[in-house]
Formats: sequence, C-alpha cells, structure tokens
Amino acid sequence: MKKLLPTSTAGSLPKPSWLAQPETLWSPWKLQDEALAEGKQDALNLALLEQQLADIDIVSDGEQTRQHFVTTFIEHLSGVDFEKRETVRIRDRYDASVPTVVGAVTRQRPVFVEDAKFLRQQTGQPIKWALPGPMTMIDTLYDKHYKSREKLAWEFANILNQEARELEAAGVDIIQFDEPAFNVFFDEVNDWGVATLEKAIEGLKCETAVHICYGYGIKANTEWKKTLGSEWRHYEEAFPTLQKSSIDIISLECHNSHVPMDLIELIRGQESDGRCH
Repeated sequence: MKKLLPTSTAGSLPKPSWLAQPETLWSPWKLQDEALAEGKQDALNLALLEQQLADIDIVSDGEQTRQHFVTTFIEHLSGVDFEKRETVRIRDRYDASVPTVVGAVTRQRPVFVEDAKFLRQQTGQPIKWALPGPMTMIDTLYDKHYKSREKLAWEFANILNQEARELEAAGVDIIQFDEPAFNVFFDEVNDWGVATLEKAIEGLKCETAVHICYGYGIKANTEWKKTLGSEWRHYEEAFPTLQKSSIDIISLECHNSHVPMDLIELIRGQESDGRCH
C-alpha cells in the first residue's frame, strides 16, 4: 500500500567512526586502498539498515562514500586543480580554502554510478541520490578560467545531467540536487540558477528534487542563523520561480519552525517536501 506521505532523509547521515572522524567537515578517511573501498560499502550497508530500521520509505546512500557533498563530485572532474587553492567567501558567510578552476571542466567518467548500482543491489525500496547543484558548485570554487559564475554553472549543469542520466539508468528513483546557495544569491537564482537546474534534469524520466537548506551546522552558519530573527523568509525569493520549473519535489529546512509554513503556498501544485534538520 502506497503511503500518503512517504518518508526520506535530507541526504547525509553520520559516518562510522572507523571510517571517518565524526562531526568533522572534510574529514580524512581512516582507511586506504582496498580497505577503504570495502569500508565505504560496509558503511553504505549500515546506513541502509539504519533507514530500514527507522521505517524510512525512500532510502539513500547516506553519502557514506564521499567526504563532502560538493567537492567529492568536483574532484572527479578535469579542469579543477586541488593543489592550487585560493581563499574565497563561501555562501557569503565564511572564508574557506578551495580548489581552482584552471581549464575547461569535463567529466571523464561516472562519479557515483557504481555506488548507486551497489545500493540498488541491496534493496528493492525506492532510492534517492543527492548531487550538488550547479550554483552551489560554483560557490565552492575559485574560478580562474571562465571568470563568469553563470558560464561555469551552465558547464556544471551539463556535467550533472550526464551523471544524473547514468544514475537513473542504474536504478535510482529520485535524483536530488542540493542547492544551499539558493538561500543566498536571490538575483542569480531567478536570473539563471533555476534555469541551470532545469538543464541538469533535462531528459530524466525519474523524479527530481532540489534540497535548499541553510547550510551545515558549523559555527559560521549557526551564528548566522541566530541573526535571522523569528521568521526565516528566504524561500520567498526562490519559490515563485521554482513553482514554474519542472522540478518534482522541493525539500526544505524548517529548523525549529523558523520558516513560516504559509510559504509553502508559493509552491502549491509542486510536491513540497518539508524535511527538517
């Protein structure tokens, strides 16, 4: 029997302490080579089991095989130099050392497709897979080549579409794009951010989602959230454009109900998915 409100997670789940340092952003792996590959699969199986024990309907990999939701995807692309780093302002909130775009970005091979096939073999439940969105990707890099946020975002949208099509073919039922940058750069979101997201889902027959959170629970983000007052109305800026898009599901962050629920009226007709962190 199909549930009226099927449940899922927003995306990432804690990694086992034997695989990576708990609650540490960009934590280095504690295993190497074949042991690391096996450890990632073990962690993915554990994440799946935890979701099944919690009676989650739509399961995911829990992002167990990646160090970071953006850079793990980017490090598999050509045109980005991880040794050449620059300090940039992330989400207009904090400084971070990031890799540099030094040439044309291209995808030489699939990034998560083998992991998705492995998860598909473990369960008959619907699977959701998260990818970084184009706007969030460009905001996590220093661009020395394109020198245009929009131009680079379109390049990433094409690359993401390649990956998404192969994930769909591997048996993924819902592909989710994570776009915390949508809560920051409102003009860009409406000018070309949603359009690049549409490019990323082009040709897909599976369901698609965009997850728009307010950022990781690191000090810079938690301190920023304290300044937002009793009502967080950032979604008001992007929802009208998203409502007109082809995205099937919109996944929100409604931390302590600071996001007024009446904002969901702006995306009525979409399959709104108010997942709380």
